[in-house]
Amino acid sequence: MGARLAGDGAVRISGVAGIREAGEGQITFLANPRYEEHVARTRASAIILHDDMAPVPIPSLRSPAPYVTFLEVLKLFSDAGAEQPEMGIHPTAVIEEGVDLGPFHRIGPFVVIGRGTRIGQRAVILAGCYIGPGCVIGEDCVFQPRVVVHHGTVVGDRVLVHAGAVLGADGFGQAPDGERYRKIPQIGHVLIEDDVEIGANSTIDRATIGVTRIGRGSRLDNLVMIAHNVEVGENTIICAQVGISGSTRVGRHVTLAGQAGVVGHIEIGDGARVGAQGGVTKSIPAGESYSGYPAQPHVRATRGYAALRQLPEALRRLHRAESRLRELEERLGGGGTTAGGHGTNDRKELETE
Repeated sequence: MGARLAGDGAVRISGVAGIREAGEGQITFLANPRYEEHVARTRASAIILHDDMAPVPIPSLRSPAPYVTFLEVLKLFSDAGAEQPEMGIHPTAVIEEGVDLGPFHRIGPFVVIGRGTRIGQRAVILAGCYIGPGCVIGEDCVFQPRVVVHHGTVVGDRVLVHAGAVLGADGFGQAPDGERYRKIPQIGHVLIEDDVEIGANSTIDRATIGVTRIGRGSRLDNLVMIAHNVEVGENTIICAQVGISGSTRVGRHVTLAGQAGVVGHIEIGDGARVGAQGGVTKSIPAGESYSGYPAQPHVRATRGYAALRQLPEALRRLHRAESRLRELEERLGGGGTTAGGHGTNDRKELETE
């Protein structure tokens, strides 16, 4: 793991767990100082800690990046290969003419691969996947069950596509023609660059013309919708149920939180962040944080939310003031110039209100 051992290393580790849940035989980690109080109480047999932390009573792996080290440990215990079929092609799979399959492939039951498609070495394609004609799939890709890849889609190396995702379906192009709509042919394609992960039941539409692109290293959660001609930059995070409309450009290292919605034909700058359920109607500059609907700078949005919480009390005060104002107006209108001079006093009271 590239870490430094502190304490007795003669400990058998059989699993991994969080610091509060870990038990004997498991290794845990601490990366967030908020959980430091749990170190003394953990039942784990070992722990991964930052280099600078004080000594602990159990063996520890010291690392400058404890969370990254923990991820590497997780790989040792991962069961990601449990679903993988045997090496080779399952007898129920349909491989059409002209398919170029790299060596060491694993093609599961009822997979269909269309003519002229090229797939790199060490591909894992699980049960029920469909890969259309003329696709290009890179090396070390994993397609989980029921993934659909339409014709002409290009996928880079080390791409993980979770179950039910659809790559390269037609973009939603409809042109009004009198009282009906005419479908606009979608003749572009989808390009997924290297080291991308696409969540379950997400959809990435092919371009009308040109390309819909997902940049290298980006991560898409489940149920994400990417429309035609969208371009997503490198190492961008798109959380569950986000929808991005056509021809929008999303920069590098952007974060779109859950259920954010983005209109078409705008740009979201590098490093920008959009909060959960944010409704983005205009372009966002690089490095900015936006939230709310319509999305606005996060600080301004939170002030607006704080003001909304005061609205019920403000309305009650307004109604009391209006009621008092009506009473004063009635008093002024009914006898505002009486000999006793009450009209003048009422007028002053009204001005005070």
